[in-house]
Amino acid sequence: MTAALPPAVRAIFARPLLTWVTTVRKDGSPHSTVMWADADERGVFFNTVAGSAKLRYLEVNPMVAVSVLDPADALHFASVSGTATIEDDENETVVRGLTRKYLGVDVSPFRGPGERRVTVRVAAEKVIYSPGWS
Repeated sequence: MTAALPPAVRAIFARPLLTWVTTVRKDGSPHSTVMWADADERGVFFNTVAGSAKLRYLEVNPMVAVSVLDPADALHFASVSGTATIEDDENETVVRGLTRKYLGVDVSPFRGPGERRVTVRVAAEKVIYSPGWS
């Protein structure tokens, strides 16, 4: 069962903090990647290149966790686990939004020629949140 994200969880994911995404390899072992992510009323989302390892793993097993840690407070964190859905980012709306959020520019300097971008959305099935020291 999916649930709406609590406002505090959406707020920490709204900050330009690096997140880590954990998917499951075919052999059952975890695969974690540092990513840019955000959250909205539909859950947590991130953007990646079509054909990436994490995307290949999600196509076999859509279970994923996305976690974020506030570098100013090691006890302020959130983790959202659930089932991923994959959407084409045809107009690059999501990748541009994430690039603005993290770098303050519209076009990422890390883009490769001819890249096709996809957005992975995670419907929140389990949410862990710690408000930190304050």
